Amino acid sequence: MSADGAPAPLWKVAFLGRCPRCGEGRLFAGLLAIRPVCARCGLDLRAHDAGDGPAVFVILILGAIIAVLAFWVEFTFSPPFWVHLILWPVVTFVLAVVLLRVAKAALIAQQYRYRRSEMGL
Repeated sequence: MSADGAPAPLWKVAFLGRCPRCGEGRLFAGLLAIRPVCARCGLDLRAHDAGDGPAVFVILILGAIIAVLAFWVEFTFSPPFWVHLILWPVVTFVLAVVLLRVAKAALIAQQYRYRRSEMGL
């Protein structure tokens, strides 16, 4: 937490996966699992629930991006079908994980910022 008691900046929480209170501790325990408690400041992160919001947002946005890219690659380069079979699942998986981490962390940061009293903080 900053000297004035303000929560960590949204960009720091979202892009670096940091604690929404102190901005120093790690938010994720694994690939997408949220830590139960911040190791740095002791914030109980179990009360924060991102739910399905980030997943729905990422699916819709990523689906549109991948579809546009697949059409662009097909009509620009005309690769064999097996290139699409190898390329798009890999690109989709990597982008989905990266975007899910950012979206989940951003939602948790917003919950911490605007719903602290509902979470018992």
